[in-house]
Amino acid sequence: MRRALVRLRRTTGLPVAFGGLVEPGRRQLRISELHGTATESLRTLAVTTGNGLGGKAVALARPCAVTDYSSSRQITHEYDAAVAAEGLCSVLAVPVVVRRRVRGVLYGALRTAQPLGDRTLTAAVAAARDVEQALVVRDEVRGLLDAALPEPAPVAQGAGREQVREAHAALRALAPRIADTALRSELLAACALLTSEHPGAAVTLAPRELDVLACVAAGSTNAAAAERLGLRAETVKGYLRSAMRKLGTHTRGEAVVAARRAGLLP
Repeated sequence: MRRALVRLRRTTGLPVAFGGLVEPGRRQLRISELHGTATESLRTLAVTTGNGLGGKAVALARPCAVTDYSSSRQITHEYDAAVAAEGLCSVLAVPVVVRRRVRGVLYGALRTAQPLGDRTLTAAVAAARDVEQALVVRDEVRGLLDAALPEPAPVAQGAGREQVREAHAALRALAPRIADTALRSELLAACALLTSEHPGAAVTLAPRELDVLACVAAGSTNAAAAERLGLRAETVKGYLRSAMRKLGTHTRGEAVVAARRAGLLP
């Protein structure tokens, strides 16, 4: 959210940007990030769906804007005191929508009463898309990690272990698609929790070599691994040969076993 707000201010020149996510299981948005504000009046403000500008954006699932917040007849005015304390006049609110559900709102604002044009709206929508992508990735990671956790009821050890391996391969395949370096690092750190790798291991594999081996360990052919990782089949073969050489093995199966013994794969 913070990175999206920084991008919004940089691309539009708006002096103020803020936003937050809709609280799970509740009909309200909690403002959690402020950028360019002069006061703390908006921080932690709870905006109910349908109320104010942000609540209207949540209810309609589309961008909304007003030129003079305090006098606008297009919105309700439960939050006028907080908005006035920050000295805001023209405000826009863009919903963050993931799989048809509003998950948050990004706001941009001026301290003068003047229309916010199409260029500003387009930039705000682009910033909201960044947050949407991050939330989609987080949802996928959470789902994969949940699938890898042991079930409360007794489960056959082999079946549980295969779930962990499939989750590990899926996480490795997902990571290169993430442009945000901080988010990618966070995902890979979560992925590492599924292995017993430790610093100073005798064998070190390049990230793509490990990606390919993770797919192979999950049962993928070279062609399937190539499709999953967005690589050419010949490139996958090259990474596999390099990994086998480093592990001192001669077959795919031996490479997977050696990588598991080294703690590089679950």
